[in-house]
Amino acid sequence: MSAGVLSPRTLHRTLVATRPGLVGLAVIIGVGAGIGSVLFHELILGVTWLVTGREDFSDAGRVASTHLPALGYWFLLIAPVLGGLVYGPLVQWFAPEARGHGVPEVMVAVARRGGRIPATVAAVKALASGICIGTGGSVGREGPIVQIGSALGSAIGQWLRVPATRLVLMVACGAAGGISATFDAPISGVVFGLELILRSFSAEAFGVLVLSSVTANVVATVIAGKHSILTLPHFELGSPVQLPLYALLGLLAGLLGWAFARILYAIEDACDAVWRGPEWLRPAVGGLVLGALLLGLPEMYGVGYPVLQNAIEGRYVLGFLLLLVLGKILASSLTIGIGGSGGVFAPSLFVGGTAGTAFGVAMDALFPALHLDPGAFGLVGMAAVFAGAAHAPITAVLIVFELTGDYALILPLMAAVVLSTGISHLVSRENIYTLKLLRRGVDIGADTAVDEALRWVTVREVMRPATAGEIAGDTGATGSVDPGTPVHDVLATLAEHRGASLAVRDGADGTDGTDGPLLGTIAEHDVLDHLRGAAPAALA
Repeated sequence: MSAGVLSPRTLHRTLVATRPGLVGLAVIIGVGAGIGSVLFHELILGVTWLVTGREDFSDAGRVASTHLPALGYWFLLIAPVLGGLVYGPLVQWFAPEARGHGVPEVMVAVARRGGRIPATVAAVKALASGICIGTGGSVGREGPIVQIGSALGSAIGQWLRVPATRLVLMVACGAAGGISATFDAPISGVVFGLELILRSFSAEAFGVLVLSSVTANVVATVIAGKHSILTLPHFELGSPVQLPLYALLGLLAGLLGWAFARILYAIEDACDAVWRGPEWLRPAVGGLVLGALLLGLPEMYGVGYPVLQNAIEGRYVLGFLLLLVLGKILASSLTIGIGGSGGVFAPSLFVGGTAGTAFGVAMDALFPALHLDPGAFGLVGMAAVFAGAAHAPITAVLIVFELTGDYALILPLMAAVVLSTGISHLVSRENIYTLKLLRRGVDIGADTAVDEALRWVTVREVMRPATAGEIAGDTGATGSVDPGTPVHDVLATLAEHRGASLAVRDGADGTDGTDGPLLGTIAEHDVLDHLRGAAPAALA
């Protein structure tokens, strides 16, 4: 081999086994997530313009599509049907994982599959969600971009044969980059990846997620320019006397976030009970019901950020604000229930913003001497309802802070979010994401102490080093495993071949063990010895 040319094995070790390599991978994933976010946003705008003649139809009111003028505003009944006819077969035939709101699929991939996500998910999720939202689906683009970025990170890692301990970090890098680029919120992207995807904090994970988040944000800004989903006036806490009202809002928002999650899955159950046809046709037929709702309340078309901004700026009366809260819950739940593809992050912000503003309007009428600003309650409500639905208080505080760039409301914001999360936890330990998994029989919060102890320990740390005789001859092993594989991932194989051992080799694929030199062996008794020595409490 000529000097300066890396062999595949050397490249693999450079990228996988070294921290500089992991840094490089984080940057690469950030670039991909940034580009993916921009392209996905443009896809949504393009489909919306193709159907309605506008890039965002939610604040257009009861007007006709300039591209379908013959239908008048009745096109709202037809658009979800046409969209369903396209994305329904696409999802059913190519990537069923792309159905729904995306984040739970990423969470279970990290918790149960070592970060492995099929490469086709990214492409199918982008197309399906773009078409669904562009044709009226009342869901968000943040959940899909998390799944798209995570699938990209997983695909790169699997191509490089990255061990599961590093692969889950790459998945989280994709999620962090997607949130950062979509919201222009790099700090929130990092915390989202740690709090919801990895569900743990470590210095290494924080470092690589920061790199990916910053890179994605810079790339998206360079391509599409600086942008913000909301442009709002400055709000302040008028007096500390107002804090009890924000605390009350936090408690109510926690219950509303919990209710949103329950209504979402109740409507999904109802759709499952009613539908008896092929799954690929379900979004189109269900689109008739969604279209009927859009006819009555066109503000529910798509993501709806312009409507949310109008609400917080005080352009709607109390009754209409309450109608928007109910309408968004029903429209988002229906979109997911009929098999649509899109996120629940943005709908929870919408519900919180409109409900919080309605609360502020009501309190201002009751206590006029306090001179309350309903829009301030709307901003706090955004974070509080999301925190109550997702049980992610740190992400909730940071996302609203980064969206507004305004520190003046930090005290009521933090108080409301903590109270919202607390009361939601009291009502249910499951959040809007884990509840979906629990309904499938997957409880990612039920890991035992042993599972947790072995999930972050690699085979290299537990294996018995190979002797000279084993290196020269036959080890009698039933298969092979890479030294970077988490011990948790080989437990099933060891249990299946009771008493046997696995050969530990660099780059092993788990079958014939021909890749790389023999480093050692691992058997059940090695795992038990490690637990007794390193984590005796786990065996108690």
